[in-house]
Amino acid sequence: MGDIDKRNRFDEAPFSYKVTKNNTVLIDYYGKQVKLLKGKDAEKILQKIKIAQDEKAVQLILAKITGNFKRGNERVTNPKNL
Repeated sequence: MGDIDKRNRFDEAPFSYKVTKNNTVLIDYYGKQVKLLKGKDAEKILQKIKIAQDEKAVQLILAKITGNFKRGNERVTNPKNL
């Protein structure tokens, strides 16, 4: 994983996932849902997570499946946070 996580962001474990009763996978980034997977896509991700070596590998899998969703132009929901 050497060159992939140069800034050690996966140490914070920003991604998490939940599996529902009907095998839908919900992927969160810092507690906010960013991706929903169903069917064969969900099964493939769960298989990859199952054979992952450690938590950093799981974080990398989740980061890859979510794609490039953060672009820096997200709106702030609470203007007091500025």
